[in-house]
Amino acid sequence: MTGNSKPSRVGAVIGWTALSVIAPGAAHLRAGWRRTGLTLLSVHAVLLLGLSWVALTADLGDLAGRLVASSWLTVVTVVSVALGLAWSALVVHSFVVLNPARLSRAGQAAAGILAGVLAVAVLLPFGLAGQYAAVSQSALEEVFSAPATTAPSAASTGGGDPWAGRDRVNILLLGGDADTHRVGVRTDSINVASIDVETGETVLLSLPRNLENVRFVPGSPMARRFPDGFRLPANPDGSREDLLFAVWEYADSHPEVFGGRKGQGTRTLMETVGHTLGLKIDWYALVNMWGFARLIDAIGGVRLTVPQDVVFGKYDEGLVKAGTRRLRGADAMWFARSRTNSDDFTRMGRQRCVLGALLAQTDPATVLARFNQVALATKELLRTDIPRPMLEHLVPLALKVKNARVTSVQFVPPLINTGYPDWEKIRSVTAKAVRSSAAPRRHLTTTTARPTVAPSAVPAPRTSPRATAAAAPKDITDGCG
Repeated sequence: MTGNSKPSRVGAVIGWTALSVIAPGAAHLRAGWRRTGLTLLSVHAVLLLGLSWVALTADLGDLAGRLVASSWLTVVTVVSVALGLAWSALVVHSFVVLNPARLSRAGQAAAGILAGVLAVAVLLPFGLAGQYAAVSQSALEEVFSAPATTAPSAASTGGGDPWAGRDRVNILLLGGDADTHRVGVRTDSINVASIDVETGETVLLSLPRNLENVRFVPGSPMARRFPDGFRLPANPDGSREDLLFAVWEYADSHPEVFGGRKGQGTRTLMETVGHTLGLKIDWYALVNMWGFARLIDAIGGVRLTVPQDVVFGKYDEGLVKAGTRRLRGADAMWFARSRTNSDDFTRMGRQRCVLGALLAQTDPATVLARFNQVALATKELLRTDIPRPMLEHLVPLALKVKNARVTSVQFVPPLINTGYPDWEKIRSVTAKAVRSSAAPRRHLTTTTARPTVAPSAVPAPRTSPRATAAAAPKDITDGCG
């Protein structure tokens, strides 16, 4: 129904049309469309109350987890586009019911232009939300494509507790050097993040790439092939390919060790690292190092303190100069990876600094502002066996980690000798670090935290005071400037 009272001034038409953007139905009421106006305002109020209720009562981490763990992002895309189009059409209709034909030609042109701008403006946020959801869906489908059967051995995604009573999950974080000019994957960076599922308190356990005489799980095919540890003849130039970083590549290249089964590198490395630390590894995530550089570029660089000039390149032609500043992805990666005038252990420390800086400086606002670049870099960056349904629980856990204490232990000299590792000591130091990470939550419960330790863990040997001090977990950014 239309009324007889319609504004004829340009300012009135523009003002009521603009008001309809934030209060749908206001223009209709002013134009005499009372039933339509009241209905639109009522629906708008209900939607606002519903959104407010969700914002005040829902756990945003759980909500985000549910969104990314299923096909809900597709629904978000469709709903966002539909709402945007409906809201835009509503602005146009609000302008029409105000009877702009009664204005002068100049007034009609001015009011019409503004109404068109407003119609487009209200559509943009919904379109952007839909695009973000679609891009997220594509990235998640590509990265988290593992079957749901790869859930933790002791966990169940059904029921009330997704962790089935477990206190921690252990994720193997690998930095790989896969490249078009190289065959296979060599894991230059080997870390395990052991995360308290209640508090998010995390300890990052770093193993050196050049660990020798690696021991394999008793009874496994690799243990039968190398009963005294991973040992191969040296290369003609004296270099060795029988170090921890080469386990994945060796297992993939020798299916005969596994009765002809191919692609055993991932599982073998997970089991081997778990056996070395005395932990049960739940999942792995392999980061392509240069994909990591693209991720750093996507968030606009990372601010780091370079304590001294770092030389890099095949012929030492590159240089990352000392100082505190924001580094682009390539410089951050060379800072983390270069071994020129350095060693693997110093490099491990620099890698820890890059990870710590990225964890501290990647905030939601930055990710949203550069969302498309981040999503594209992520697709090129990550390879994992984490099944997508588990993201419902891992996303909220990741948000806890963001605000929790993250400590680290590096198994480097003098703590261990990489040529002749003390395997019992590595396991005892790991168990102690895990207990220390769990300590902050002990006052919350009457039960003692149970670190997720593999059955093969060896009782802690006696250690000297010096060794104990060296093994104390450090904040991940300690010594990073």
